[in-house]
Amino acid sequence: MDYYLIIKTLHILSATVLFGTGLGIAFFFFCANKGADLAARYFAARTTVLADFIFTLPAVILQPLTGLWLIDHSGYRWTETWLVATYIIYIVAGLCWVPVVLIQIRLRNILKNCAKAKKPLPDSYHRLLRIWFVLGWPAFIGLIAVFFLMVAKPA
Repeated sequence: MDYYLIIKTLHILSATVLFGTGLGIAFFFFCANKGADLAARYFAARTTVLADFIFTLPAVILQPLTGLWLIDHSGYRWTETWLVATYIIYIVAGLCWVPVVLIQIRLRNILKNCAKAKKPLPDSYHRLLRIWFVLGWPAFIGLIAVFFLMVAKPA
């Protein structure tokens, strides 16, 4: 059995899940916050948080594990410039993603409370939503850069 191909396939699948789920979650949640009622927004927020824990979190964990295994078994040096760049970009993307998840949880809780109490959303909700949106961009662009580095492997 060729473990290299199995691990490489897991690495590619987890990268696909990480990027695709992240993009899908962001689109879904962003669209739900454009004029939808509180119940629809709450459903979107609840589903977004759940999807991040079911899909994105395992992919976030698998990526470095499979990546490190692939480096160890492929003959690349750990210190190659393109690999060091991917480590840094992945860490920066992660440092943006963690607060995004925490913000999604806060937004979900605010929506739940406002929907139950039939109250309008507080200003803090809109402020958090803007921060969520802004933090998503470096993570999204960072993953595109990592994909490019993985494909190009520039010297």
